[in-house]
Amino acid sequence: MELTSPQQIHSTSKTTQIRYCLYARKSSEQDERQALSIEQQIKEMELLADHWGIEITEVRQESHSSKVAGSRPIYNRLMKDIELGYFNGLVCWAPDRLSRSAGDLGILVDLMDQGKLMEIRTHGQTFTNSPNEKFLLMILGSQAKLENDNRGVNVIRGLHNKAANGWRPGVAPVGYLNNGIGEEKIVVDPDRSPVIIEMFEKVAHQAYTGRDIRRWLEDIGFESKHGNKLGLSHIYRTLQNPFFYGEFKYPKTNPTMHKGKHQPLISKELFDQVQVQMAAAPRAPYGSKEFGFTRILKCGACKTGVTAEEHVKKIKATGEIRRYIYYHCGRANDLDCIEPYIREADLMDELLGLIDKLELDEIGAQEQFKEELERYHKFNDVIGSGETKSTKPAIDLKAYAKYVLENGTKEEKREILRYVKGEILLKSKKVYIERKRRSKKFN
Repeated sequence: MELTSPQQIHSTSKTTQIRYCLYARKSSEQDERQALSIEQQIKEMELLADHWGIEITEVRQESHSSKVAGSRPIYNRLMKDIELGYFNGLVCWAPDRLSRSAGDLGILVDLMDQGKLMEIRTHGQTFTNSPNEKFLLMILGSQAKLENDNRGVNVIRGLHNKAANGWRPGVAPVGYLNNGIGEEKIVVDPDRSPVIIEMFEKVAHQAYTGRDIRRWLEDIGFESKHGNKLGLSHIYRTLQNPFFYGEFKYPKTNPTMHKGKHQPLISKELFDQVQVQMAAAPRAPYGSKEFGFTRILKCGACKTGVTAEEHVKKIKATGEIRRYIYYHCGRANDLDCIEPYIREADLMDELLGLIDKLELDEIGAQEQFKEELERYHKFNDVIGSGETKSTKPAIDLKAYAKYVLENGTKEEKREILRYVKGEILLKSKKVYIERKRRSKKFN
């Protein structure tokens, strides 16, 4: 229906000069579940409009909370249209459908003071631009705001009481489900709880790190109840959450430890073992650990830089701790890249084989290597090793490059590989050089 211009409104007779708009609203919040639905509000007010003998020229509706002033787009547009003169009467189920905040209430009263809003009709009252009726409207609007404020206080009080009674407010952590039926508010998730228990056991008894757990969860295809994989930060939060042995902290600000009524998944002793294990091998900030061959290699499939991570494994029989380094695609260019992981020892063999198959002129640091070897020969001359110029071994640049790859510092390893002409790519656990316009692969 097209809006009538303000000039058309003012030119109509006095008996038909009020042009009504029906406004219906319902919030999806907990406190408004008992309010009439939008459809019911519209139906009831249209029946009342027929009874009153008035015509509703337009219906506007929205599902939005009115607790914060100015946050309802349909309502804001309606107030603007009243100010412009397109409507001068409102029909709604109750005053709290229009306003439950001081800001919105003030706009309504201002429009009435200006003579732009002549009448508000609800199922119980009619408000016009008279002192008594505006005062009543303000009282009812203020009462709705007071109920809002008290309801917020009561909600917080209810959550604290729920925590004091042993039931943790909010969404249950992974391994549990929100039941909400009867006394048991949180119940064990029969599908995911065994995995969570095993996760704690792997950290406590097998020295698994957070990244080990993440890889294991990915291998078994574990997902949350919403179908999401557990990120590394989620894994660490889970391992540090006392909820799993039967206690919880609430609220987040000034937390208090509560004894839960939910069924624990693990013992307090197992939880403490996990905390000791995590403290013994603290996690480094992401990206802070340096590895020898990062920043040099790229994934041969998606050209993302190759990254690395360290895994720790405890041998049950001997108690020995073994550490392994794995290199893999960083997946920055392709989150679904499926290039496999490669152990550092296997990667080293690939790189050494690569050096063997390179032509000498492909190593750009020849002069640097020569200087290092000449320094070694001069040192032998000074200490009188017995070598002469005729007996000095020939400079083996490849052997020196391989020696640095195996025994040099991270910086030295990277320095050597930087001098290789072309990109060093890793694909299907094989290393090869890719030059412009052609590719040469070494198997």
